[in-house]
Amino acid sequence: MSALLELDAVEAGYGKSRVLHGVSLSVADGETVALLGRNGAGKTTTMRCIAGLLAPAQGRITFAGRDLRGMPPHAVARLGLSLVPEHRGIFAALSVEENLRLAARRGSPWTFDTAMTMFPALAARRRTPGGKLSGGEQQMLAIARALMPGPKLLLLDEPTEGLAPVIVERLVGLLKELKANGLPMLLVEQSLEVCRAVADRHAVIDEGRIVWTGDTEALGNATDMVRRHLTLEDA
Repeated sequence: MSALLELDAVEAGYGKSRVLHGVSLSVADGETVALLGRNGAGKTTTMRCIAGLLAPAQGRITFAGRDLRGMPPHAVARLGLSLVPEHRGIFAALSVEENLRLAARRGSPWTFDTAMTMFPALAARRRTPGGKLSGGEQQMLAIARALMPGPKLLLLDEPTEGLAPVIVERLVGLLKELKANGLPMLLVEQSLEVCRAVADRHAVIDEGRIVWTGDTEALGNATDMVRRHLTLEDA
């Protein structure tokens, strides 16, 4: 299976502080990959590099055969990459409908009506300002907005962080539906349960390095690795 997205020995950081140390990672067409790690391991920095928000110091990032190095975020997005950022980034003063219509693109299979069908909780609040929504509703809006351009790959940075278990369950159901429809996803998560439920393959990052990769069955058997790199026990 050929890679849709590929990171090859990516190094990046902020100022003189290096965060990523040779990260290599791939996502195939139709595949969902989870990137797991503790806080500060380099997960969000990896996503920022992919989305064009942070220029790698070294290494190569390609998407559908195109080299992303040097591309600004809007050019990366135009190629078909949509990012749901960790802090959602919705326009708080704009209504649900306005947030979605701003992101709509001609030729996208996603329209305002299809978004309302997939996100019925948002349909009931279409005229509500984004800042007045609950945390779960804001996350739904952030995902719906990222879908509006018709992405070829969806990047999700900590989509379940801070949400109640019942909302997490709904989000997992939504991600499974998107996966069933063939949308490739790169999911940054700390929840092993969410990753096992959604992802085909998992990569663990620790101190800016990929230290383990494997499928869901292998993750379930990798108890020593989980203790060493994902729990606070050995942090």
